[in-house]
Amino acid sequence: MMEYTRKYNELKNVFNPDIKEVLIPGSCVKILNDYFISDPESIGFSSENDRLIAENNNFSYPVFVPADRTSKKVILLLHGLNERSWIKYLTWAYYLAENTGSYVVLFPISFHINRSPLDWKDPRAMVPFVNERKNRYGPTEMASFANIALSNRLTEDPLRFLNSGHRTVGDLVQLLGMIKTGKHSVIPAGSRVNIFAYSIGAFLAEIIMMGNPENLFSESKLFMFCGGSVFSNMKGTSKLIMDSLAYEKIYKFYLSDFEEVIKESRNPVVEFLRSSKVGMAFRSMIDLGRFRNFREKALKGMRDQVHSIALLKDSVIPAKGINEAMNFDKQHKPLLSETWDFSHHYYHENPFPIFNTSDSKLVDESFDRLFTRAALFLT
Repeated sequence: MMEYTRKYNELKNVFNPDIKEVLIPGSCVKILNDYFISDPESIGFSSENDRLIAENNNFSYPVFVPADRTSKKVILLLHGLNERSWIKYLTWAYYLAENTGSYVVLFPISFHINRSPLDWKDPRAMVPFVNERKNRYGPTEMASFANIALSNRLTEDPLRFLNSGHRTVGDLVQLLGMIKTGKHSVIPAGSRVNIFAYSIGAFLAEIIMMGNPENLFSESKLFMFCGGSVFSNMKGTSKLIMDSLAYEKIYKFYLSDFEEVIKESRNPVVEFLRSSKVGMAFRSMIDLGRFRNFREKALKGMRDQVHSIALLKDSVIPAKGINEAMNFDKQHKPLLSETWDFSHHYYHENPFPIFNTSDSKLVDESFDRLFTRAALFLT
């Protein structure tokens, strides 16, 4: 069993996103920071101000390189909502690279991690915006410097939730095309790509798998952790994700107004949502009753390719909602999701906390259990 707590601290200390190659002491696995230029997005999908945020257009992303450099296996690791650092995910990627022999690509969702301005994660820069928001809207649950940038942006324009996902899908299609044709600087040509996805990354990955743009994901497997629910069964209010006002705004928009906007509008966004499988997959993942036949037919077709592990005490993406979305076909096996519980204290945003007590052993055991299952599924 890998000592998760020790490895977490080790990788946190050696990782540097600003250098090309990061060596991991005592390991044949190494990290290469590759560079990505995102193609200009379709006109109409985001505001001019958003399109001008340079960090979202040109950025680096880490690739964990396995001991066997000729490996033609890849795992794409997708993170959670409002993440501003890779630190939490370094140990996840390392374990998968070491135990599956895969290249593991940590790819940032649009406007997340290093695809956002540095100020968005700077407490000194963000606290004045928290105070301004309180003065403007009154007391708001879970308002914090950590979520103020996302909260303000989604309150101002709920379509940014869709825009971020759409931009990321386009980037991933570009990335997989590079891998397929041998144009990637690190990964061998023709490698097969599987996905490990967590939280909102699982929501995005499920939509990608159902939409299967350019048939790039026809043979991919998807392992989801703390994800797989439709949007209406998520509860995104958190000091680390978004405040209650922002969540209420996007919840109302997507549950009450979104389909009416689609009916009444004529623009590139609406045409994408109407005519593409990715657009239809997004619409079907808003609520259980919305385009149910589309969603369930797609999931049935991917029965052997998709699996999800939910956590019993997860209050952000509750296990009940994940199981309702995934285990709709009670007569057939295997079930698409399971519910686990860990013996240590955890919460959605931090399923594997770092303790300086004997509880660290419990976390190590939970981590090993979860990622052993993931590695077996994705190998």
